[in-house]
Amino acid sequence: MKHHHGSIEVIVGSMFSGKTEELIRRLRRATIARQKVQVFKPIIDNRYAVEKVASHDGNVFEALPIDCARDILNNLAGDTTVVGIDEAQFFDPEITEIANQLAARGIRVIVAGLDMDFRGEPFGPMPLLLSQADQVDKLRAICMICGEPAYCTQRLVNSHPAHYNDPIVIVGAQEMYEARCRECHAVPKD
Repeated sequence: MKHHHGSIEVIVGSMFSGKTEELIRRLRRATIARQKVQVFKPIIDNRYAVEKVASHDGNVFEALPIDCARDILNNLAGDTTVVGIDEAQFFDPEITEIANQLAARGIRVIVAGLDMDFRGEPFGPMPLLLSQADQVDKLRAICMICGEPAYCTQRLVNSHPAHYNDPIVIVGAQEMYEARCRECHAVPKD
């Protein structure tokens, strides 16, 4: 079933906010509607399964791990009508151009990723994707300190907040990250 118009949907939020869960939900609905779905993820994200996108709750959907955004076009089947992209913040800047090319072909593109890094700053290509999306859904988690709605991702090193100058990209889960609200999020700069 072909779409009349292509589109770009972006699902963002902190870690543990349900981004991949929402991506999987939309992909399953597209599959039920007999649409041809292909899903891509960055090869560096091997936390739960190499050839699946996986939520922290254990839901999974088949995916192709790729090195760079251009690999989406190189692996795209001719009859694909829906493309899912997980952890988009880890891709190179070309991911935005690729998403727009797919949408121009009439493909529904559903992207999930962190909008901010552990510092609370815009993460990789996500700001441009957000600005060019047809639809944006920002999800919130629950702050692990006070229980308020959380939109920040706190990286922890030996149970203490990571320093501002620590590397931006370190793939991990509950062992090194937690959701925090604005008040409880901390990034020491010294």
